[in-house]
Amino acid sequence: MAPSILSDNTIADWLEKWANETPDRECIVYSDRDFRLTWKETDTRVNNMAKGMLAVGIKPGHHVGIWATNVPDWLIILYACAKIGAIAVTVNTNYKQNELEYLCQNADLDALFIIDGTWESDFVDMTYAMLPELKTSQRGHIKSEKFPLLKTVVYIGYEKHRGMYNTQELMLLGEMSSDDELNAARSNVKCHDVVNMQYTSGTTGFPKGVMLTHHNITNNGFATGEQMEFTQNDKLCTCVPLFHCFGVVLATMACLTHGATMVMVEKFDPLIVLASVHKERCTVLYGVPTMFIAELNHPMFSMFDLTSLRTGIMAGALCPVELMKRVEKEMFMTMTSVYGLTETSPGMSHTNIRDSFEKRCTTVGVDYPEVEVKVINPETGKECGVGEQGEMCCRGYNLMKGYYKNDEATRETIDANGFLHSGDLGIKDEDGYYRITGRIKDMIIRGGENIYPREIEEYLLSMPGIRDVQVAGIPSKKYGEQVGAFIIKHDGADIKEEDVVDYCKGKIARFKIPKYVFFIDQFPLTGSGKIQKFKLGGIGLELCKKQGIEVI
Repeated sequence: MAPSILSDNTIADWLEKWANETPDRECIVYSDRDFRLTWKETDTRVNNMAKGMLAVGIKPGHHVGIWATNVPDWLIILYACAKIGAIAVTVNTNYKQNELEYLCQNADLDALFIIDGTWESDFVDMTYAMLPELKTSQRGHIKSEKFPLLKTVVYIGYEKHRGMYNTQELMLLGEMSSDDELNAARSNVKCHDVVNMQYTSGTTGFPKGVMLTHHNITNNGFATGEQMEFTQNDKLCTCVPLFHCFGVVLATMACLTHGATMVMVEKFDPLIVLASVHKERCTVLYGVPTMFIAELNHPMFSMFDLTSLRTGIMAGALCPVELMKRVEKEMFMTMTSVYGLTETSPGMSHTNIRDSFEKRCTTVGVDYPEVEVKVINPETGKECGVGEQGEMCCRGYNLMKGYYKNDEATRETIDANGFLHSGDLGIKDEDGYYRITGRIKDMIIRGGENIYPREIEEYLLSMPGIRDVQVAGIPSKKYGEQVGAFIIKHDGADIKEEDVVDYCKGKIARFKIPKYVFFIDQFPLTGSGKIQKFKLGGIGLELCKKQGIEVI
């Protein structure tokens, strides 16, 4: 039996390894503002942040929310949590008030780190709306009836807000504190401890907290880097959000485990991506198809020298062959694809840069090392033969520890044999490569965002005048799929398409708001009366055509 390639290093072990071995190499770079940290400087900053957290009452085992775009201290906060044994809970920056409050409550947050917000949401105002007690409470001692565990809010930056610490204060507190408490906490952290919780929209309505360990994500990051032959000389331009596994694992953990440089982009902007690659001579670039389309079609594309690029990952949706060809030719990259779920840390299969173009653009590769992928017949539970369609399942080190406070959903997802059931359909070809062919579950993938209809349906059913609603994906050239809502109204209800959209604005994330709203009399049904949801996408296209609506 071949020796295991898995490492028992924690995130802190990896960080300290490079801080000792390559202290002066660059670790984190923001090219647009010339912000640069070496591995040694990163480790020092992390230690000060960790000591600052301990000083304000954030302890081992605490759940710490990070609600921010890819700002310079995002990774510092994650690594500081990892050092003291706290659990970093990533919060989607698209979340609106309802979603934020649900997560803070469900995740049992003890602390929340926030930025100002995004162009469409003010995070400070939303936090005060959620926690009115913040304005009158002593910092670090919030007394909230609705969120009894949430004691500390930290603003990421220099500004001061009533009831909140800011990260600069934590850094100063950390610099003045002894190392004793940090060293004691650090010594108790084990590789199988949960370090990150990510919320994934659930097929049964509300999002579920996926518990991931150091062992899960560092080894998955390492294996990802190996498929692309990462070395310390690589520079990865990271423009995908860190609150997704794509960003925080496939990108940053691949760099962390190989001593490579992370060239960060705070919020995706094709111009900043192109300029960062050009200026820093980046060798690797990630993105979902819509990002690569935006880069290739940017009017200033030809002004940038991208010849330093050698590889990358295109993920989030099935990658169009023509787009892959353009990226390889015009951006000089040998592209790879990863398939997986947040629950699988996320990678379960990956193409290799040595694979043929055909395999890299039409398949999602072979099993990750030390991961067992099987295509299983959903009806018989038996493994499918070559070319036979079934459900993509896997087991191995990459499986989540479970859903937070939801053993029932965990048991539904991971079977008695230890295989996690993805809900996606696929086939295995004669060479052992997997192709994703469809979905059992009703998930919509819009530009890399996973959207579960049930969540939107449950929200829309609260709107007066709606008797029943089904949400389904409408095929889209630009995004892969767009959200379509098929509504049956109560008799006499006077609701228009724009009313439905307005009802959603500010309440659910923008990408979940239906792009198309259809009022229909009945849903397509099977003989036994079950709704045939898979037919709704085609019905939506027909209705758009009849109404003269251009589908983009």
